[in-house]
Amino acid sequence: MSQSMKYILRSTLLMVGMVFGSTSVIFIKASTEHPYLVASYRLWIAALVLTPFFLTELRRSRSSYSWKYLGSSTLPALALAFHFMSWVVGARMTPVANASLLVNMVPVALPFILWILYREMVNRAEIMATILALAGVVVLSGVSFQTDRSMFIGNLVCFGSMLGYAAYLGLGRRNRATISLWVYLVPLYYLAGLFCFITALFTINPIKPYDLENVLYILGLGLLPTVIAHSVLNYSLRYFRGQVVGVATAAQPISAVIMGFVFFGEAPPPVFYIAAALVGAAIMIALFKGEAYQRK
Repeated sequence: MSQSMKYILRSTLLMVGMVFGSTSVIFIKASTEHPYLVASYRLWIAALVLTPFFLTELRRSRSSYSWKYLGSSTLPALALAFHFMSWVVGARMTPVANASLLVNMVPVALPFILWILYREMVNRAEIMATILALAGVVVLSGVSFQTDRSMFIGNLVCFGSMLGYAAYLGLGRRNRATISLWVYLVPLYYLAGLFCFITALFTINPIKPYDLENVLYILGLGLLPTVIAHSVLNYSLRYFRGQVVGVATAAQPISAVIMGFVFFGEAPPPVFYIAAALVGAAIMIALFKGEAYQRK
């Protein structure tokens, strides 16, 4: 297969991952289970589903799992656990528009994290793409953004969750050339789930009856935005520059609006089409202008 075809397929896979990632807010808003348990169980579901890939990769490489590998997954796991817990809490404390706008500011925060960790500078194409992506998110969510004082804490939690998400993505590209995807990612999910579960123990007893509807929502969270979307994100970080992946995350609120129309008959607001055009242009510039591929 030619390099051009591989590039197109990986670009397509990245965008498919963003579509699945946008389902998370639907499951979270519908669920009434404790936020920390939701975060923990979705991660453990993802880890269990992907464990066969982890074991197959170890057998293929004929190597044993070491503390070095576990160390590579620990910091990203902490960042992901913080993001998942705070995202569930924040999304329930503030309107969808507020939560969506704040959590999708990742393209703004990620360049600073990439520079701090790797001295990776964004190029001109990525700067232009970031501005367009942010403009699209603001157009879509900003018109409905509410600044009532009662929502301040929820907005702050969502902003913190966005920083955790950006840190998780930034840390995720550190091991792209030294450790395989599943050997890195599956222990990360187990660890992040453990961190969330331990945190939950301070606020709730997990040994209790669980509502079937909540179980199904958590199962959906584990399979769609976690197994698929987050795995695709980490895969993409191995082939694309960090900021390119960050810009691509701006597609999530756009696809969320489309799914709202398809599944719930919610007509998109008029500004949606402007926002979709801005975000679409941003992603195309990020993917096909400048050096989108990582230098290995």
